[in-house]
Amino acid sequence: MRFPISIVGAGTAGLIAARRLGELGFSPTVYDQKRVLGVPVRASGILSLSGITRLGIDYSGCETNRLHGAKIYAGRSVLRIRSKSPMAVVLDRKKLSDACYDQAQASGAKVVTGKRLTGHALDELAGRGVVVGADGAVSSVARHFGFGEIGRFAVTYKAEYEVEASESGMVELFFDNRNYPGLFGWTCPNRKDLLEVGVGLYSGNGNARAAFDRLIKTEQIASVIGSRRPVDHGASMIPMRMRKSIVDEGRRVVLIGDAAGQVKATTGGGIIFGGSAALMAANAIARNADDGTALSDYEREFRRAYGLDLSMHYMINKVYSSLGTKGMEKIVSVMNLLGLDRFLSAYGDMDRPSLILKRFFLRGLIR
Repeated sequence: MRFPISIVGAGTAGLIAARRLGELGFSPTVYDQKRVLGVPVRASGILSLSGITRLGIDYSGCETNRLHGAKIYAGRSVLRIRSKSPMAVVLDRKKLSDACYDQAQASGAKVVTGKRLTGHALDELAGRGVVVGADGAVSSVARHFGFGEIGRFAVTYKAEYEVEASESGMVELFFDNRNYPGLFGWTCPNRKDLLEVGVGLYSGNGNARAAFDRLIKTEQIASVIGSRRPVDHGASMIPMRMRKSIVDEGRRVVLIGDAAGQVKATTGGGIIFGGSAALMAANAIARNADDGTALSDYEREFRRAYGLDLSMHYMINKVYSSLGTKGMEKIVSVMNLLGLDRFLSAYGDMDRPSLILKRFFLRGLIR
């Protein structure tokens, strides 16, 4: 039995779900309170090549750079991870939003912008069919239907400067729990001539803008950006753990993406996990319409596929967020002594720490 499907939120996850539902023969409607999608740009566009390929997005017109690795700084210690082949791609987030929008519409989805849904409207939509909450970290869908709290958030502040990075294929991460408690500072060459600088920290543990101002005054950053003004800047909020439940079978509501807390707690990146959840949710909704299969199959499938990885990201974050700079400095030094820089350069996976662990035991550090 076919029924109306309403997706609240036209971010990447919502539009991927809409595209997949259209491919399966449905005509979902996507609602977003913004009149212009993809702006302002608040999140970084660093995605693993393996992950973005799995999502089926045509990102050919969105790519601005390819990354081969990262330099991780903690006190006086530096861990350098560099692969011969690209590990990640940097995408223009506005162009990525446009690409997802075009693909969703081409599959038969309808996208309604400038539309904020009331609680009464959400109840009516859920009563007639299925509601997919894809409306971000502070989800009105999750709040209205009484889903459990996420509990932990991070706030970020980033800006872009028209300068060249010293290495156009490398990200820099700065761990300092005194200044960036819970996450880190970073630089990323979004293009050859456009450098992103940002910080992230636990919500409630300081002011992200103040932490950002401290970062750009450090010798390492100040020597690169000088007195230049940013061409773009802004803050965002990121969920740091998954909700305990992401499906309400009785009221026929499912959550995906940031609304579900499907984000890597180590970095705050959520497109790959959120997009994967969108595909799984769309497939589960289609099965529910065709043969009555429970919507909760989506949650079971997602947790089976990615629950361990998200838990590992969360535990890794808890470890490094509990350490002072000296503690992180010692860990990075030990990692260098053990040769983990070489191992991660060869076998690292920025999305799937469970795969890294598996490769570690299968191959070992000495080849």
